[in-house]
Amino acid sequence: MQQGDEDKKKVTVRVCIGTGGLAAGGKEVIQAFKKAITDFCVDLDLDFTCHYQKVGCRGFCARDVLVDVVDGETSVTYQGIKPEAAKRIVQEHLIEGKPVTEWLIDDSYYAFHDKQLKILLKDCGTIDPEDIQAYINVGGYAGMKKILSGMTPDEVIAGIKASGLRGRGGAGFPTGVKWEACRKAPGDAKYIVCNADEGDPGAFMDRSIIEGNPHSVIEGMMIAAYAIGSSLGYVYIRAEYPSAVERLKLAIAQAHEIGYLGKNIFGSDFSFDLRIKLGAGAFVCGEETALIASIEGQRGMPRAKPPFPVHRGLWDKPTVINNVETLSNIPYIIRNGAEWYASIGTEKSKGTKVFALTGKVKNTGLIEVPMGIRLGEIIYDIGGGIIDNKEFKAVQTGGPSGGCIPASLLDTPVDYESLAKVGSIVGSGGMVVLDETDCMVNIAKFFLEFTQAESCGKCVPCRIGTKRLLEILTRITKGEGREDDIKLLEDLCADVRVTSLCGLGQTAPNPILSTMKYFRDEYEAHIRDKKCPAKVCKDLITFYVIEEFCKGCGACMRACPAGAISGEKKKPHKIDPSVCIRCGACFDVCKFKSVGRD
Repeated sequence: MQQGDEDKKKVTVRVCIGTGGLAAGGKEVIQAFKKAITDFCVDLDLDFTCHYQKVGCRGFCARDVLVDVVDGETSVTYQGIKPEAAKRIVQEHLIEGKPVTEWLIDDSYYAFHDKQLKILLKDCGTIDPEDIQAYINVGGYAGMKKILSGMTPDEVIAGIKASGLRGRGGAGFPTGVKWEACRKAPGDAKYIVCNADEGDPGAFMDRSIIEGNPHSVIEGMMIAAYAIGSSLGYVYIRAEYPSAVERLKLAIAQAHEIGYLGKNIFGSDFSFDLRIKLGAGAFVCGEETALIASIEGQRGMPRAKPPFPVHRGLWDKPTVINNVETLSNIPYIIRNGAEWYASIGTEKSKGTKVFALTGKVKNTGLIEVPMGIRLGEIIYDIGGGIIDNKEFKAVQTGGPSGGCIPASLLDTPVDYESLAKVGSIVGSGGMVVLDETDCMVNIAKFFLEFTQAESCGKCVPCRIGTKRLLEILTRITKGEGREDDIKLLEDLCADVRVTSLCGLGQTAPNPILSTMKYFRDEYEAHIRDKKCPAKVCKDLITFYVIEEFCKGCGACMRACPAGAISGEKKKPHKIDPSVCIRCGACFDVCKFKSVGRD
C-alpha cells in the first residue's frame, strides 16, 4: 500500500521571482523544477511531497537565481541556478538526499547577511507575494486587527511618534508628526498616498518590497488611514514596474475578496479602499506636490509650500504622503510595539534602512541594515569590497540628490544627521560604490545630466541653473575649463540650492559640491593640466603605442574604427592623434599591453 500524500513530509522549493530573479531566469527555473520532479518521480513511491513556492527578492541579487530547498527545519540554499541545474538538484538532493555542492552558497553569502537586520525584507524572501494567506501566516494584518480591537487613532499616532520612525523617502521627517498634523487639519475628506515613484538611478528598494510583500504596504496604508481619518488611499507607482504593479493589483483584489478592504473592515465601522495611479516615469513626481498634481490629472509640477499637503493636498483635502518603505514599517511597529522599534538604530535615527548596494562592489544587491552602521561595514563586510580588489574611491548615497563620500570617511555612521554632516543624504536608499577608475568630475556631470533632464522647468533657478552647471562641467571634462570655473560652480550651486522651488533643484548641486570638497584636485587637473587622472574623460586622453612592447600583431589596427593606426606586420605600429577618436578599442584588445594612455 502506498503512503498517502497527506502522511508524507513536505519539501518546498523556493525560487526568487524578484526583478533580479526574473532577469536571471526565475520563471524558467520554476518550470524546470516542476518538469524534473515529474520526470524523475512519476514511477517512484517517494516519502515526501514537493511544493514550489515563488518568493520575492532575497537581497543577494548578484547570485540570482537563488533557490532554497526546505525540508522541515532544514534549509539548503543554492546560488546562480539555471534551468538545466534542476534535474541534478531533484535527483541528487531531493531523491538521494545529497545536496549538490557545486551550486551551494559560499561564505560570502553569510558575510553578506551577517551585519544586516531584516525587518521589511525578512518576509520578502520567504513568503509567496501572490498569496494573501502566506502574509497572514507570518502575522500579516494582525496590526490592523489590533488597532481596530481597541486603539484610538490618537493612540496609534502616539505609538508611531514614540517609535521614532522617520520618512524613508529622503527628507527623514518624523512620520507620527506628519500624521498628527493631518488628523488635526479640518476637512470633510482626507487621503493617504503611497509614493512608489522610485526614480533614482540604481534604486530598487520600494520596487522589491512591493514585489516581495505587497500586503505589508496595504496594511501600512490601512493603519495610516485609520489614524488620520481617511477612507480612500492611492498608490502612485511608475508604470515601468510591471511585476510590482501586477502583484499590487492582485494583493488589493485578494484583500477585497476576504473583506480586508472595503466596508466595515473586520466587523468595525472603519471602511477603506485603495486605488492605483500609474506614473509615467517623471523623476520630479517623487516630490509630493508634483505627485499630487499628477494624480489629479495635471502635469506633474511642484508648487510652493506652505500650504503643506497635510493641510491642502489631494483635491485640496488634507493628505499624508509616505513612501513604500515608511508604510511597510508600520505593521511591524504596531505588532511589536514602539519600544521595540525605538531600540534599533541611533538616538535620532531609529530602525533600519533598506539600501540598493550597487556599483564597483563585489556583492551587489538589496540590503537592510540598522541605522548607525558604518559605511565601511556596508562596503567591505556586507559588500565584500571592491571588484578586482581595486582601490575604493568614494560612495555616492542618496541618488542624484546625494553626495560622494570619500575613503577617508568610511567610519561615518549611516544615519540622517551623520550623512548630512559630510555633505550627503540618506535619500531613498541608493548607494553607488566608486573605485579608482571613476572620474569624480564625470560622476558629478552624470548626475547633473539626470537632474537637468528631469527638471520640470517651472522655476528659473532649476530650469536654467542646472543647465548652466551642466555646461560648466561639460567643458571641464572636454579640457576647455577655465581658471574661474570652480568658483563659478560654487557660487551657482549656492544660488540654485537656495532659490529652487522644490527638492529636485535644491539638492541637484550636492554631487558637485561634495566632489569639489573631497576631490578638488581632480577638478584642478582637468582645468589646469588638461588631464583626467582616472583616464575617463576621452577628450583629455591620448593613446600611443609603446614600441618595445608592440609585436605588430595588428589587433589594434583591426579594432580601430577611425583608421588611426598604421604599421607593418611584426613591426611596432603608430597611432595618429589627429585621426584618433579616443574610443579606447586599441587599448582594450591589445594582449601585450603595448597601448598606453595619458
